[in-house]
Amino acid sequence: MCCTSTLRLRLADRCRRTKAGRRFAGALIAMVALVVSSGAFAQDARSDLTPTGTLRVGVYPGSPLSMARDARTGEVHGLSVDLGQALARRLGVPLELLSYQRISDVLEGMRAGAVDFTVSNATSARAQEVDFSPTLVSLELGYLVPSASTIATAAEVDRSGVRVGVTKGSTSERTLPMLLSNATAVPAENPRVAMAMLARHDLDAFATNKAILYEMSDEMGSACVLDGNWGVEHVAVAIPKGNERARE
Repeated sequence: MCCTSTLRLRLADRCRRTKAGRRFAGALIAMVALVVSSGAFAQDARSDLTPTGTLRVGVYPGSPLSMARDARTGEVHGLSVDLGQALARRLGVPLELLSYQRISDVLEGMRAGAVDFTVSNATSARAQEVDFSPTLVSLELGYLVPSASTIATAAEVDRSGVRVGVTKGSTSERTLPMLLSNATAVPAENPRVAMAMLARHDLDAFATNKAILYEMSDEMGSACVLDGNWGVEHVAVAIPKGNERARE
């Protein structure tokens, strides 16, 4: 069997199923409290956070950190969505969800002045272009493989001939090739495309944070997240660069 029990970092009620999940849920609650805690903050920050009068939240599909759709109810959820809704209510402004293909496109939209708010992996490279809050949660980076795969752990991925998918423009695309000596990193447009590539056997594995991997595993129904990890990423709220008063 290719995978056993691994810490599942979930959103909302599913977060509470494991000890790690409960910590994640607590972090989400704390973050919501932070962004909506005072009316004075809302009045002072409204013009800084919403220059158009609407809170424009950048999201991309297939990630519980950004935007995902519940297969049973059709309800949209995700950390960017939930925090954006809470902040818009506190500010007393309309919310607009702007959907992009992947996080690099969201951040490009923010740099271009089209996006006011999102959630992202807070890397030093990205911090040169947008401003980040303190870390909201840290997530393991791992691998998703088809359930019939002979690869049993993350340590076994780096083998000759193994094709590992990474999202174009992602931190994984930049960093994972430097960690792989034998396996090959293969760009995919987004996680949904990667799922199709796994199903067609165009990929042997897909690499990103485990929150996204578990969302993909649930949707595919025939894939699993490997035990072990190849790193950790630190997730934070991102806002346009130089908006010092909004950061406060």
